[in-house]
Amino acid sequence: MHTAKISGAGHYVPERIVTNDYLATIMDTNDEWIKERTGISERRWVENGDGNTAATMGTKAAKKAIAQSGLETSDIGHIVFATISPDYYFPGCGVQVQESLDMGTIGATDIRNACSGFIYAMSIADAFVKSGTYQHVLVVASELQSPFLDKTTRGRNVSVIFGDGAGAVIVSKANKGEKGIMSCHTHAQGKHKEELTMKGFGTQHWIGELLENGIDPDIHYPQMNGNFVFKNAVVRFEQVIGEALKKNDMTSDQIDCLIPHQANLRIAQFIQKRMGLRDDQVFNNIQKYGNTTGASIAIAFSEAIETGVVKRGDIICMAAFGAGFTWGSVLMEY
Repeated sequence: MHTAKISGAGHYVPERIVTNDYLATIMDTNDEWIKERTGISERRWVENGDGNTAATMGTKAAKKAIAQSGLETSDIGHIVFATISPDYYFPGCGVQVQESLDMGTIGATDIRNACSGFIYAMSIADAFVKSGTYQHVLVVASELQSPFLDKTTRGRNVSVIFGDGAGAVIVSKANKGEKGIMSCHTHAQGKHKEELTMKGFGTQHWIGELLENGIDPDIHYPQMNGNFVFKNAVVRFEQVIGEALKKNDMTSDQIDCLIPHQANLRIAQFIQKRMGLRDDQVFNNIQKYGNTTGASIAIAFSEAIETGVVKRGDIICMAAFGAGFTWGSVLMEY
């Protein structure tokens, strides 16, 4: 068995900044109401016609990650792409990145694990490298959500939360003596699948039905039982972080940086308090990007490196919880 590590990271977010004050002009809300419930001040949304899609944003993030790793695109053996907002119903975005970066005929795997998508993608890449199947795997997580939000007062509980963006990392074979990725943990609980969902565009809803009845907001906009999701999230976050620490015989005080999925600042703060972590042990950027679903941890990790918050040799814990329900964690030495 080999050891895997992250050799490079990068992210991309659209230029358009959407503030809480702007949202107050299109729905019944205000800056204080949004901040109190989510901690979000602004988010990035694509501009109609700016060329941004899940695949193109993912490609931009991937280019940065490859450059930071010091590798060439020809060194990449496989692509794992996580998104719930693909350009096409099929094929997946992975092949689009492959084409855009002229990466030959390497394999591309697409996954749909919503908020925990990056964690699941990391677990797949880690397994590929540890088994010796590939030496370098490109992991991309990208979400284009703003066009599919109900931007009226009816949908404000959901629409004020989400943003667009992409992050990417290169998972590579570690050198001798490097700890790299110590363990990955993933879980699911399908009985809660409808507590956080968007039912539209699935095969339960035939095209004839859609044409006849038009757009039904109940199935074509994201639906979330916010309180139920929050109550489950805080429990599962703590459990799966604890699972990673126990697996590696470590304690929370040994974590240099916890990077949680940027779902809601209140969740992150609750977990921080429960685990007794200092402010400098937790990295949050939801305040300016909102919840970018599967891309959030990848964006946060890249930004933490870019700003010097995360440095080589630091012990990093990533954890996510989201639709499915699915959740997971990754513990590593960067």
